Amino acid sequence: MAPPTRTTRSHQLSNGLYVSGRSEPSATSNRLPTLSSSRSSIPYTGGDIKNSGELGKMFNIDTNSSATSSVRSGPNSGHQSSQKPNLSGPMSRKSSGSGPIPLQPTGLITSGPIGSNRTTTAQSVQNDGSGKGKIGYGSGVTSVNEGVKYGVRVSKGVMWVVVVVGLMGLVVGGFMMVAVKSAAMLAGVGAGIGVVGVVVGWSWVWRKRGIREWVEGSEDSELREAVDGQCVKVSGIVTCGSTPLESSFQKVPRCVYVSTELHEYKGCRGKSANPRHHRFSWGRRYSEKYVADFYVSDRKTGLRAMVKADSGAKVATFVKPATTVNITDENKNSSPDFLSWLADRNLSSDDRVMRLKEGYIKEGNIVTVMGMLRRQDNILMIVPPTEPIQTTFQWKRCLLPIYVQGLVLMCDEDQNAEVIPV
Repeated sequence: MAPPTRTTRSHQLSNGLYVSGRSEPSATSNRLPTLSSSRSSIPYTGGDIKNSGELGKMFNIDTNSSATSSVRSGPNSGHQSSQKPNLSGPMSRKSSGSGPIPLQPTGLITSGPIGSNRTTTAQSVQNDGSGKGKIGYGSGVTSVNEGVKYGVRVSKGVMWVVVVVGLMGLVVGGFMMVAVKSAAMLAGVGAGIGVVGVVVGWSWVWRKRGIREWVEGSEDSELREAVDGQCVKVSGIVTCGSTPLESSFQKVPRCVYVSTELHEYKGCRGKSANPRHHRFSWGRRYSEKYVADFYVSDRKTGLRAMVKADSGAKVATFVKPATTVNITDENKNSSPDFLSWLADRNLSSDDRVMRLKEGYIKEGNIVTVMGMLRRQDNILMIVPPTEPIQTTFQWKRCLLPIYVQGLVLMCDEDQNAEVIPV
């Protein structure tokens, strides 16, 4: 087949092909610049639907509506209309406003709230009605100043036996004293009643220490074999939950428990720190203690359990605070941080001998937790038990059974050298 002639208005390309049309030498040289210039001329929409062209039509967005003139947000976004575009396409989703996106609850503690409104992590000064400001958190943090009860508990059977034996001894002793003129029996019964009273009083005075020593002496539970609703004891490394705390004076970050106490010494004419403050002694004037949700990794099994201590849960804490600042008249002005701490809480800084103690459990410490185990899906949780935790008879210490309501949280006294980075 012969190649076509010039009369057919066709031309041969550089690769040997014949195509129809007139040959224009400048077409190939001008084509690439034309293509590159068309690419660079694509306008930037800047979030304006009207400049998006066919893209807005793919989502059924009316590009002629003035309500969608700008969807940018920020200080330079200008005035925005209150109307919202109708996203009725297959890829549209419902908007819940400016709040956080609702997610299904998983039971996990994240490193922070999803939304930008972190009210539970920020401290705020609250007035308790007595003119003293208190630094408070949100509902996700529990104040452990009050609400935890300690006591001595003996079974009703033992109580009835003691009462009956005591009454019978008094009757027999009284009869022998009248008939035989001997008070030996009555003296023995009185001595027995006195011993019982001393043991009860001793147990009441040392009830907190008895709880602590009993928990320390108990063995750790086996989490793999523990059933739902069982009272367990877990010891291990602690990590923060969604609301890490910070100590109020030393500003120690990422804590699960913080406490700050202000004590004052009352001499012969000093002011009382509280109604029960006696002379020549130290009295607590101010106290703040907070605890939040956290994780504990069991050192026996390696399992990780979530400890639910938020939303007003009862928690019995055994953390010994350390003396941070000693203030007298001579060095009061040498600590501006302490004066600022007092001013934030509306506490006076007059001529008083003061001592500030602060304790905390920070991330990486080794803690001991005792509470009730809950299994939800694959999540292990330790929650406050429904019944008080009760010890057994501690014969070596002459202590009766002692009970405490709520979770038990303990930490070694010296944790600075045992912090494990997590």
